[in-house]
Amino acid sequence: MRAMQDTLSSPSRATGERASHEEQDPAVTGRPVISASGLFTPSESISNEELVASFNTYVDRFNSANAAAIEAGEVDALTHSSVEFIEKASGITARHVMSKAPILDPEIMAPRLEDRPNDEPSIMAEIGVIAARQALERAGRDAKDVDAVLCAASNMQRAYPAMAIEIQHALGIEGFGFDMNVACSSATFGIQTAADYVRAGHARSVLVVSPEITSGHLNWRDRDSHFIFGDVATAVLIEDAAIAPNAHWEILGTRLKTVFSNNIRNNFGFLNRAHPESAGDPDKLFIQEGRKVFKEVVPMVAEMIVEEAHRLDLDPAGLRRLWLHQANAGMNRLIAQRVLGHEANDDESPTVLDTYGNTSSAGSIIAFHLHSEDLVSGDTGLICSFGAGYSAGTVFVRKGG
Repeated sequence: MRAMQDTLSSPSRATGERASHEEQDPAVTGRPVISASGLFTPSESISNEELVASFNTYVDRFNSANAAAIEAGEVDALTHSSVEFIEKASGITARHVMSKAPILDPEIMAPRLEDRPNDEPSIMAEIGVIAARQALERAGRDAKDVDAVLCAASNMQRAYPAMAIEIQHALGIEGFGFDMNVACSSATFGIQTAADYVRAGHARSVLVVSPEITSGHLNWRDRDSHFIFGDVATAVLIEDAAIAPNAHWEILGTRLKTVFSNNIRNNFGFLNRAHPESAGDPDKLFIQEGRKVFKEVVPMVAEMIVEEAHRLDLDPAGLRRLWLHQANAGMNRLIAQRVLGHEANDDESPTVLDTYGNTSSAGSIIAFHLHSEDLVSGDTGLICSFGAGYSAGTVFVRKGG
């Protein structure tokens, strides 16, 4: 692994990392907070039982159709999946999707979303707008008060025009918008970017929207990963504390880190159209070396959290709640244990992985959205993401009001 060089916000920072916190330059004018969050959840959900039945039917058909080649040793026989295997490997019991029936059809095993005319909202913009409107409503904010929209997600529906600009247009927001992709860390990278705009006085109110239709890049025919992902959309409203509602979350500090690794990869992109024969190549879908990811990411993220907490004069063990990236129950358990000094309970580190699956950049935001209102003024917490890249982002917050 090799650390990627980055623009640093402090000369003392190591390459590959960027941090922002409230020890800021006197020229900085704003104090960023999280005013509200929003969530769109698809109405359709696939249980492990449904998924396994579909996958095993596909396996039986494949093995039957290739029986001679399998017998001759020319083709490897496929192996059944099981509910027990999925839950032990991931902690996932179900996932929401935008297109259920085609995914469960053994002849298709992929979402099928109809193309829309260019004068209609795209599917990513549509679900992003729903989440954004909920965040605005919860903050008591009108769209005209927002200065910018960042669409931070792991896979964009198209190259251009930017999804963020379409969401901006649909909401009636003036100002600017752009897309950003840091895979599963897109939302936390977006939050730091938005917070930096507020600190610098370039914006007072910024929406970070993460529409994640992850079912489209998942290989539903791969036993080791067919159960991982789900679809969703989240939104976070970052604002200057001077205009934020009383019930906000002060952003104490953020830190970003990237380390190059091929252990999680998705090679799909518009350049693949130059080689149409590769359209069905599994290499053009989500692939990962799960054991390597587990071994390398857990210590990297735990160390990053503890170091940044100390830098902010926070006791890691005193964090009231951890809203961690929802990718794997085992990873979250170990990271939380290393940060808190003991095995975290459901109150200290809530999970949404069981019913939502891995929703890429949206996972930690869903956990925050659904499990934050019970905290009281002065409580501190951490929103944390980690994933492909490798990439990792931390957002330390304190409940205001």
